[in-house]
Amino acid sequence: MGHMTAAAAPADEPQKAAAKNRRNRSLWRHRDFMMLWAGQAVSEIGSAVTIVALPLAAVVLLHATTFEVGLLAAAGTACFLLVALPAGLIVDRFAKRRLMIACDVARMLILGSVVVAGAFGVLTMAQLFAVALLTGLATVFFDVAYQSYVPGLIEREQLHDGNGKLGATQAFAQVAGPGLGGALFGWLKSGAMAADAISYGVSTVTLLLIRTMEPRRDPAAVTESSSGATGFAGLRRELFAGLAFVFRHPVLRKIAACTATANLFGSISGALEIVFLVRVVHVRPADTGLLFSVGSLGGILGGILSGRLAKWIGTARIIWFSIAVFGAIPIVMPLTEPGWRLVLFPIAFAGLSFMVVVYNIAQLSYRQMICPPYLLGRMNAAMRWIVWGTLPLGGLLGGVFGSVLGIRATLWVGVVGSWASALWVLFSPLRTMRDIGESQAAQEAEEAQEAQEADRAVSGSAFSHAQDGEQDQNDRGDGEDAVGDDNRDGEVPLGRHS
Repeated sequence: MGHMTAAAAPADEPQKAAAKNRRNRSLWRHRDFMMLWAGQAVSEIGSAVTIVALPLAAVVLLHATTFEVGLLAAAGTACFLLVALPAGLIVDRFAKRRLMIACDVARMLILGSVVVAGAFGVLTMAQLFAVALLTGLATVFFDVAYQSYVPGLIEREQLHDGNGKLGATQAFAQVAGPGLGGALFGWLKSGAMAADAISYGVSTVTLLLIRTMEPRRDPAAVTESSSGATGFAGLRRELFAGLAFVFRHPVLRKIAACTATANLFGSISGALEIVFLVRVVHVRPADTGLLFSVGSLGGILGGILSGRLAKWIGTARIIWFSIAVFGAIPIVMPLTEPGWRLVLFPIAFAGLSFMVVVYNIAQLSYRQMICPPYLLGRMNAAMRWIVWGTLPLGGLLGGVFGSVLGIRATLWVGVVGSWASALWVLFSPLRTMRDIGESQAAQEAEEAQEAQEADRAVSGSAFSHAQDGEQDQNDRGDGEDAVGDDNRDGEVPLGRHS
């Protein structure tokens, strides 16, 4: 035995050295990550163009009503609530990069149809509704696959850096995209969406050029959550495995509650920000875009500094620190007035953008580190389903509160409520943690997996008892003694997820 160990040690040394070199390698020298990053940078700018160009096409070219414009916006986000959970199950079953490529190709063709229809003068509102809905559907699958793909592309220690770079380009797109979208629409009308279609084509090419092979998927691991049940019961257990993991995990459920609460109150204030600037502060409509663009620079800075802040403050501690400390800056937004106090709005919005990017990068990296690989798709889908579910409600409440309480008062409700959402993560195990190391992440994943296995054992026992009960009925028909209900109380224990 000793000779075998001694002989195996030298063979392991090159593998350990290679793994160490991968961890120490800068992402700037990581060819495949740079391909992914470049493609996403172009795609994010293209998507920001469509955010402006699609409603402009409805309003300017098709003279859509206010209700139709609102319905168009809802169509673009409805799929996150409708299909996010099934998307997670599919992402865990198929190769993520191939799924991302299919989604990019689909979005390229869908948006290209608007350009063609506009060129021939046959564009209709029905087509725009269909485009928004189908593009949103493809985006749900892409986003869930995308968040689950990155941990397999780069090393665990590089997740904060990688997510920071991706977050910075997303923030930059939010600064540059709307202005570019408005300019392109003024020049090309519906043809402006060709920019987004082309951007998805670029993203497709960069994904095809990635050489890193995805880790081999274990079909047994993906479907193990349905053990002890068959048919619809097994599918249902697989479908909700991501939600079960989130709700069972002591930190993830607090992160989900924090993000959902922040989104609820953030959408309350976000629904009224433009109305506040134009009707209360009396800012010219043409200048509102400039204030938002200046404020969005905070998001770029957040993406650039997120990795350094995580190292300085702690990869776990930064989650509550970002929203509790940096999240206090947006509270000055309702204090905005004409004159020199107008500067408070871009300061508040910059603080909001900075906090959102730093917080999202930190909590996404944490999720990617502690979740078992076979469950990443369903976990990310469950988180997206939870935290996006409060957005429509917040927008509705913003309109109601604005009419009853007034615009400025509702803005106070929104910014204070968003800041108070930090209490969820402040009073969680994160408060006593500084970093989430590899051993700790593995331990948390193992504990969560053990809890799932115990849960499946209970469910499997219940399923077995149920089968015995069915056999008992048959046995009674044959005059045999019944089994499985020894205490004769007429009850059969059921699993907690059955």
